Amino acid sequence: MRKFWLVFSHEYARHVLRKRFLFAILSMPLFVVVIIVIGFLSVFIQYNGKPVGYVDALPVFAAPQMPPENDSSTPPVAFLAYPDEAAATAALKQKEIQSYFVIPADYIETGNIRLVSLQSTAVNVTDAVRNFLRYNLIQTQPSDVVNRLTQGTEVILRAADNSQSMSENDWMSFALPLLAGILFVIAVNTSGGYLLQAVVEEKENRTMEIIITSVSPDQLMAGKVLADLCVGLTQLFSWLLFVLLGILVAGRFLPFALNISIAPGFVALMVATLLPAFVLVAALMAIAGAMTTDSREAQQVAGLLTLPIFIPYWFTTPLLSNPNSPLAIGLSLFPLTAPVALPLRASVAQIPVWQNVLAVSLLTLFAAAALWLAARVFRMGMLQYGKRLEWREIFSRNSGRV
Repeated sequence: MRKFWLVFSHEYARHVLRKRFLFAILSMPLFVVVIIVIGFLSVFIQYNGKPVGYVDALPVFAAPQMPPENDSSTPPVAFLAYPDEAAATAALKQKEIQSYFVIPADYIETGNIRLVSLQSTAVNVTDAVRNFLRYNLIQTQPSDVVNRLTQGTEVILRAADNSQSMSENDWMSFALPLLAGILFVIAVNTSGGYLLQAVVEEKENRTMEIIITSVSPDQLMAGKVLADLCVGLTQLFSWLLFVLLGILVAGRFLPFALNISIAPGFVALMVATLLPAFVLVAALMAIAGAMTTDSREAQQVAGLLTLPIFIPYWFTTPLLSNPNSPLAIGLSLFPLTAPVALPLRASVAQIPVWQNVLAVSLLTLFAAAALWLAARVFRMGMLQYGKRLEWREIFSRNSGRV
């Protein structure tokens, strides 16, 4: 056991303390921050906060009112009334307003208005004018109708057996499994790539022949795979920490971000599927490294092994629209697609307990089998320098004597 922990600590420190690992951790949050900053810049560049004038000479609205403020990150646009179009034009030329619109007498029948501006109208102005008109159109209705129309309607999606319900505004329930799957794929490819490269390099420079004199193949492979798992978890936890910090910062500008809630059972299901899936993929990476003769060939084989993880994304619409179909159940039970398919189904439907138990059990069983096979392949290929292993050799009776 002491040798196992020596292998584990050496392999973990070897990858985590490298500059490229730190860059891999920081690259994702920095990329997201850059995208968000660019998005905010594009909004503020197109935003114009000057007031907008309007002319309602008939008047169509008896006592126009400003719409209530929403959760937008940009301040609302003020509306200034003018008695006639000449006064509005004068204010526009003096740059007191950025534009003005005229409400004709037949607006209720036609819905048409005329917007006047000296230059291209800012993107936020059109939406602001629409909100202003809609809000004042309903002011003649009873107060409870006004509140209902301004607050909107919340649709609750409920399963036929009342086993699960979800609001249409609960976008996090849809986004979380997709985001977790993407982060899982990135983390498992990054950390698994480290293990793959380490096995191939140690095999090419024949370091394995020295290491194996003091530690068994089973201990060596188990230590490497567990270290790879911890490397991936370190990466995932670091990203999750950045996500939590991002939500706290976003809450200061977007209050709805603080109302995001995640069910504990959903998190437990994701953890129960992602952990054995990590071990499974890491063991498959180790097998690819032990069977091949160079790093380029190993990376090609590893790409084929991780390709099935993406399959649930190809069937996102069928999984969400019919989460209990044979296709959805099959993808949930297949070990390489379960880490993405199972949480995705759980976000929209109540999955039977037996399916959750069976999926996690299959993942754990395949992970243990992959670890055993990785040690067997490594034991066979450690001394076969420059020779590519064949599957029939791995499963032959005399393979264990190599």
